[in-house]
Amino acid sequence: MRDLAVGILRRVIPGMFPLPLRWRVLLGSIRDHKVAYEIFPRWWFLYKAYEALSVNGITGDYLEFGCHGAGTFSLAYGEIRRRGRTDHLWAFDSFAGLPETTHARDEHPRWVPGTWAMTLDEFHRQCSQNGLDPQRYTAVEGFYSDSLEALDDSAVPTDVALAYIDCDLYTSTDDVLRFLQPRLKHGMILAFDDYFCWSGSQVAGERLAAHEHFPADGRWNLVPYTGFGWHGMSFFLEDRELIP
Repeated sequence: MRDLAVGILRRVIPGMFPLPLRWRVLLGSIRDHKVAYEIFPRWWFLYKAYEALSVNGITGDYLEFGCHGAGTFSLAYGEIRRRGRTDHLWAFDSFAGLPETTHARDEHPRWVPGTWAMTLDEFHRQCSQNGLDPQRYTAVEGFYSDSLEALDDSAVPTDVALAYIDCDLYTSTDDVLRFLQPRLKHGMILAFDDYFCWSGSQVAGERLAAHEHFPADGRWNLVPYTGFGWHGMSFFLEDRELIP
């Protein structure tokens, strides 16, 4: 299975990723199972998502919540640029790792405070190495409970095509979905990187937050689109008011 995945990567990566990231994948990390089982599924999802958004005429920015490593962020930039889109990219992260939390709905054996820390300078440096134009993206630093509420309405994205939520915790996802609520629109895509990560004793994390914010009797339908890896799931947003 791994040999098959690596073989596919060798054929499809050229022309798809930003050039520096392409060579890093091909020459540096091709022996690492992380390429086959983490990077490739995320890229394949973003490739399909931006194909669908472009064909459907859905415009708007790319918002990513949880940007450790700048890998997914760089892949999104590559797909946006490859299609000639002008979307701006937004990186929202504490840049200090996961926050301290005592909420039961955040329970998970891997969600340890401080995990996946990456300074803002390191993030910018990684973006530069991956060939991102610094004028095409904005990084917003801080834990979501503080940073999202403090944003000036005139300086935040109002038109969103794809929101990629990779913040693991229920409480963080809840903050993000509250921020996104007035920015939701028909045809956009919501992607949850850890949708299938939950506690062994209860529904928790991103899946529970999504379930609470999009009730069956609400305005928005979460139309299942495509999964990625063993952990992620994406949805198109459908406005029930437009259904005859």
